[in-house]
Amino acid sequence: MQEKLLTLKETALNDIREVSSIEEVENLRINYLGKKGEITSILKEMGKLSKEERPVIGKVANEVREALEEAISSKKDELKTIEKNKKLKEEVIDVTMPSKKIRVGKLHPISQIIDEVSEIFIGMGFSIAEGPEVETVENNFDALNAPKDHPSRDMSDTFYVNSELLLRTQTSPVQIRTMKNNELPIKIISPGRCFRFDAPDATHSPMFHQIEGLVVGKDITMAQLKGTLNTFVKKLFGENTKTKFRPHNFPFTEPSAEVDVTCFKCEGKGCSMCKGEGWIEILGAGMVHPNVLRNCGIDPNVYSGFAFGMGVDRITMLKYEIDDIRLLFENNMRFLEQF
Repeated sequence: MQEKLLTLKETALNDIREVSSIEEVENLRINYLGKKGEITSILKEMGKLSKEERPVIGKVANEVREALEEAISSKKDELKTIEKNKKLKEEVIDVTMPSKKIRVGKLHPISQIIDEVSEIFIGMGFSIAEGPEVETVENNFDALNAPKDHPSRDMSDTFYVNSELLLRTQTSPVQIRTMKNNELPIKIISPGRCFRFDAPDATHSPMFHQIEGLVVGKDITMAQLKGTLNTFVKKLFGENTKTKFRPHNFPFTEPSAEVDVTCFKCEGKGCSMCKGEGWIEILGAGMVHPNVLRNCGIDPNVYSGFAFGMGVDRITMLKYEIDDIRLLFENNMRFLEQF
């Protein structure tokens, strides 16, 4: 039995030296040292030995077991070191190599214009007001003095959720919410997205952006409206920009006006951008209609106000000379990176 153990020891040590993976070492450990391993099988025959032989064989068996355990542990450490060095060699980082180029994003041209316009009006004492994009018919049409037969209320022009809710067609409902819920005086602008049932083409989109302004207080006049807009256009388009107010009709303002500015490309001389007229229409404005004030619980005999609204997409297209509104919504990086 002693010979069996010593032979087993030599065989096992040779096997351990030959293996090349930790998994193989573990298999050898189970095979030789496990509960059903070869050493255990040999020791089961101890009962056949005499009392004198048993301590001797037991001592040899322990020495063999310790030798194999040490060899296995040493082999595992050796293989782990080899594997670690191999990984380090394969995963080495060359710090002298140029790094990957990190693409830094930038604001969308529409966001740039919203920020620029907002900054101008904040500088004139306005604050920013926001409201939901899903609005009530009451706030979007009725409170704004829009007649029941107004074309914008047709199903073909507006996205209705149901008979009482819709996707707002303008940011004017923010004015209604502000007048109903805030104390006077009021001086706000309301930038945001709007929605109309338009088929996409070069100048129309079912989703677009507006910035509207509202001032309500005592003794608010048309002169203050003109002064505010004159200051705005000079800061946005240049100090030499002039304005022209043309009479118009909006349900929510009276009197109402369309506001033109001198073409900032040709300075009013006439070019392809202004179609040779020297003027470009940029927004609508007017004095808040008395009915709108009443609908919001404000006495038009005591208070007055003015309002204005502009299409951000149109301003963006004019300022950056973009000829198709769809380019603003296609998310083409080659296009957007120009601005």
